[in-house]
Amino acid sequence: QVHLVESGGGLVQPGGSLKLVCAASGSIFSIIDLGWYRQAPGKQRELVASTTNNDSTKYADSVKGRFTISRDNAKNTVYLQMNSLRPEDTAVYYCNADVVEHLTLLRRYYWGQGMQVTVSS
Repeated sequence: QVHLVESGGGLVQPGGSLKLVCAASGSIFSIIDLGWYRQAPGKQRELVASTTNNDSTKYADSVKGRFTISRDNAKNTVYLQMNSLRPEDTAVYYCNADVVEHLTLLRRYYWGQGMQVTVSS
């Protein structure tokens, strides 16, 4: 079993910044992909950014140039630095991990509990 613990969400004014953090713990052999998704009211969950274990990254067009994803493999942690935030970035943000589990070597996807990010004046 693997647990993802998220932190860093909250309320910020337009143009402000937040840094989201997600730490994975538990029965981890390796983590292939780490990513952030978000879901706004009435909308589908969408990919915000992701990073693989060879450091390639992917971003949604709407956040390119404003958000930066990074990971610390030694800590099994992924970060999302969000700058120049806009009201349309308001959503519940979820961490996602593509994990190869220790001992079983089974590959599974895990989700964090989600946290609110609200951009409003």
